[in-house]
Amino acid sequence: MSYLKFDKNLLINLDQSLPKEMLRTNQAGAYHCTTLVGCNTRKQHGLLVIPIEDHDDKQYVLLSSLDETVIQHGAPFNLGIHRYRGGVYSPNGHKYIREFDCEDVPRMTYRVGGVILTKEKLFISQENRILIRYTLVEAHSATTLRFRPFLAFRESNSLCIANDAINRNIEEVPNGIATCLYDGLPTLYMQFNHKPTWVNEPNWYKDIEYVKDLERGVPYCEDLWVPGYFEVPIKKGESIIFSAGVAPTNTRNLSKMFEAEIAARTPRTSFFNCLKNSAKQFYIRHGESMYLISGFPWGVVLARNTFMALPGLTLAIDHRADYEAIMSTALRALLRYAETGETSRRIKGIDLPDIPLWALWAIQQYGKTVGMDAAREKYLEPVTQLVDYVLRGGHPNLYVDAETGLLSTDGHDKAVSWMNSMLNGLPVVRRTGRLVEFNALWYNALMFAAALAEGKEDLAERREAWLAEAEKMKKPFVDTFLNESGYLYDFVDGAYAEPSVRPNMAIAIGLDYSPLDRRQRKSVLDVVTRELLTPKGLRTLSPRSYGYRPSIVGSPDEREFAMHNGPARPWLMGFYADAYLRVFGMSGVGYIDRMLIGFEDDMTQGCIGSLSQLYDGNPPYSGRGAVSHATNVAEVLRTYRTLKRLEQ
Repeated sequence: MSYLKFDKNLLINLDQSLPKEMLRTNQAGAYHCTTLVGCNTRKQHGLLVIPIEDHDDKQYVLLSSLDETVIQHGAPFNLGIHRYRGGVYSPNGHKYIREFDCEDVPRMTYRVGGVILTKEKLFISQENRILIRYTLVEAHSATTLRFRPFLAFRESNSLCIANDAINRNIEEVPNGIATCLYDGLPTLYMQFNHKPTWVNEPNWYKDIEYVKDLERGVPYCEDLWVPGYFEVPIKKGESIIFSAGVAPTNTRNLSKMFEAEIAARTPRTSFFNCLKNSAKQFYIRHGESMYLISGFPWGVVLARNTFMALPGLTLAIDHRADYEAIMSTALRALLRYAETGETSRRIKGIDLPDIPLWALWAIQQYGKTVGMDAAREKYLEPVTQLVDYVLRGGHPNLYVDAETGLLSTDGHDKAVSWMNSMLNGLPVVRRTGRLVEFNALWYNALMFAAALAEGKEDLAERREAWLAEAEKMKKPFVDTFLNESGYLYDFVDGAYAEPSVRPNMAIAIGLDYSPLDRRQRKSVLDVVTRELLTPKGLRTLSPRSYGYRPSIVGSPDEREFAMHNGPARPWLMGFYADAYLRVFGMSGVGYIDRMLIGFEDDMTQGCIGSLSQLYDGNPPYSGRGAVSHATNVAEVLRTYRTLKRLEQ
């Protein structure tokens, strides 16, 4: 039985099936995302959504959906489903669904009278092309399939409104058609492995409603262009393959292409395999460079998320070469910024003050996984450059205090940490001065750099300076951040110490090197466990602290305010687990293992086989935000592999 399998009773109940989404990517920035039953509930949903470099790398929904109709004895049975204004669903194709499973590829099984039809979808790796294979498993009379494409040709965060500016031209291509609604956008090629009949029947389908956007208080209704439909006869046992891409394809090769892609898939037969597949969906290869996208369906390539997620998305699934390729791309951009002040067009936020600190942490994970000798050979030079860059005050918003060795940053008017929600041009959580995780990461970086440079005679003097700098900041760190209640202040700005209980202290106690001793770590861990821990990660704010908002609901402003004031983040579990195992040793393995069970439940919730961006801070801990988030998948994977190594 498939690990990800859903039966008729769930699928035909829209209250249960519409909240479940599926995602597929091509590891080049394009994706397909929708609900299990194929009803789009977000404006970012689509059958073929691709990045366009000429449009600032934004994602564009070209093909929104494809309605299939089974025709027997002249009677049509439409398998599609859309939600129209007022909450009206039409057609109601979900009532024909009998089963959905997602072991190798997403496979839907329909039954219409005596007809049994399966539908399987997959992306071609590194190509902006999605294939859908329809197989007629059973039929007692002549059967024809009709396919009606719904076109959007718009940026994924906008909406399409009926207009006269569209290009209505249709070009015939082998076994299909090509069309482009607006100048400057790619041409969409829709083709089959069998010759179809194309029927021109142009029309706007108006007032299609996206319920998730309605809930979020943002524009939620659009019109989609349907230029006509294809018809293809199909025999029992036969398969028809539909291709949608931005270039024509040899339709005779579609069957081989489909089978080759299936053979390369890792079956989703377990919790680990689901997360492994999800991890690879964040990879983006672009020429000689390789990146990580922060999440779907509205993520971009972010510097901080790249370094935070890199170890879990690569090393935890034994993809060392991918780690090295992505790190090479990201380090190149970071070191260029350190040397020249030039930011990266593709990697956003490379100029933020904590980026060098997270880069050093990511390299440290490489050393722990692959070995210090390999890390020394490959990364000693950039580690040395980054540590010295911070020490000499090279970053315009990162300052080392000469007396205490502590780092400070100015976050009054802009978000400088991962808690980066903004309202009215100002940070919602105004963290400024000495931030607890900045200083913990810096101490850890100094100690790691010293360990990496051990035995290198040409670096002996600098190594001693790094160790001295780390030693200098140990006592000031404790005096500055550890309070009488046994936890760490979130930030200290001059005489002001922020008392809110936030999860950044978990980062400080989860690092390999910490200014805190074991007793102090345990004290902080107890507070984190008592006030922040949930089955879905750590809350971003304790319920006992002022301003706690457990859910991302309401207007856009309300959601932005709540973003870092209560909802739980699974990625923080990675640091919590590291801290717990450091304090309790092997006796803590069983406890952390039980904590991971809460994430395994999510493989059949939200975006199946992946983890959402955040979760409500209160029961039932519902998933919110992006349907699949890189740092969350990464740190749960890293924790999983840590446990497996300890259990061996």
